[in-house]
Amino acid sequence: MTRYVLTVDAGPRDLRAADHLLHTLATELALDGGVFGCTHLVRGDRPRVSVSLALPTEAAAATVRGQLADRGYEPADGAPDPVGRAVLYPGADALRGTMTVAEVLSVSAIDRVTVLGAAERPAPDARLVTRDHVRPQWHDGELVLTAMPAVGGTLVPFEVPDPTPCCADH
Repeated sequence: MTRYVLTVDAGPRDLRAADHLLHTLATELALDGGVFGCTHLVRGDRPRVSVSLALPTEAAAATVRGQLADRGYEPADGAPDPVGRAVLYPGADALRGTMTVAEVLSVSAIDRVTVLGAAERPAPDARLVTRDHVRPQWHDGELVLTAMPAVGGTLVPFEVPDPTPCCADH
């Protein structure tokens, strides 16, 4: 399916702020569940996180472009890179609690689940403890969730909901 992508470089310096921006935009712009909202790390002189919105039609993109401009943003066409970290995607709100890998794949836009360090994909009945924070990434046109082994033979998404900031104990 062709998507029309707009990028907003509003300057958040961390993923949490960028996630918040995406959720705020989704609410303020009344974006439906078919929109993909991703974060992208921008390196260079001024490291930051930009966000992209992938919309299903050119008309939807034009409408959102106008709404963003009305709010003071300067949307650009296209994504800054092909490996965005998805925050908004179809089925994201359904990924709560503990689910099987098969359930995750059936209720969301996630195409594949991989396990860090494992050569094979997890079994469809493997249990994933979502921690209500599931952030897959785009890889070669597929939305892929990377998980890691956890207590009791379960899996958890690789990205933790509340990471400890670097040097927090200094």
